[in-house]
Amino acid sequence: MFRTLGGGDLATNGTKATHPHAVTELCEDGSRLYANALRTGRILRTDVEPAPCLMEFALLHPDPDDANWLRPVPPSVALAQRLNPIEREIAEQRRLSITLSEIFEPFMALSAQETAPTHSITVLEGLDRINAALDLATAQCQTEVLAVQPGGRRSPENRLLEALERDRPLIERGVRIRTLYQHTARYVPDRLAYVDQFTDGKVEYRTIDELVERLIICDEAVAFIPIRDDRQVALELRHPGLVRYLIKVFEFMWNRAVPLSAGAPYETAPDGITDIQHSIAKLLVEGHVDEAIARRLGMNVRTCRAHIAKLASALGSGSRAQLGYLIAQSGMLNPDQ
Repeated sequence: MFRTLGGGDLATNGTKATHPHAVTELCEDGSRLYANALRTGRILRTDVEPAPCLMEFALLHPDPDDANWLRPVPPSVALAQRLNPIEREIAEQRRLSITLSEIFEPFMALSAQETAPTHSITVLEGLDRINAALDLATAQCQTEVLAVQPGGRRSPENRLLEALERDRPLIERGVRIRTLYQHTARYVPDRLAYVDQFTDGKVEYRTIDELVERLIICDEAVAFIPIRDDRQVALELRHPGLVRYLIKVFEFMWNRAVPLSAGAPYETAPDGITDIQHSIAKLLVEGHVDEAIARRLGMNVRTCRAHIAKLASALGSGSRAQLGYLIAQSGMLNPDQ
């Protein structure tokens, strides 16, 4: 609205003074000199050289009786000069909003009657739009939030703070929160510190060995799922059938998960192979590469490969192909053995 100065024109040596700021941020020299000019009724040109902004903002004008002096513009006049264009623009925006409302009013009724079902699935592109939709859904949530949060290893501090800011108001309103992490989240200090912020019985955390993707459901009414690996695009789902289905998926995983307050889920079996290595073995037999296994189990690739090496050593495997064969032959994936 107001110009930002690139330079004044009051310097007496013929050069332009550089004095950049907006009129809404009148500098200290400008404020002091303008006040002095108002008190005395005029001020010498040479005295205002430190503040060329006073002329640029039309707060001073030449004295008609003496070219060496400047006179202050009354503040009421200066304010009116600045407010008038703002008020005109506001009035124009109001007129525009009224016009737009009148144009769209006939379509609003049609939308409610005919096209409402098309909004049961909304594509959200960009983190800003995704977060805005999540913030709105959680702000409106009154009963329960269900969350699947894979990848406990990769939640930086700023994301945890964002989650903290989003969850705390829910908890204060008495909303129940149930969150699923992978078992690896038990060994992430930042994640554990975040969980420790909430000890109320309405907040529950469990872990499971494998999670596929992120899922957030609010009040059995709206669900959010990512549709791209970089999580820059998500779907907002409000179709009752889809939301009910996703709730059943969540409950299926929840009933097989371990409360975070329980002991470490990774125990070594009599055959010397840990639970996490059993999970890795299952994914290896299914043909997943190291990166995919690490992502689904919530660990980095280096840790995943270390577990694969231990698994290979325990089974006496000398190659990746042989490892898959030995896993199948060992019967370790047979729940009856």
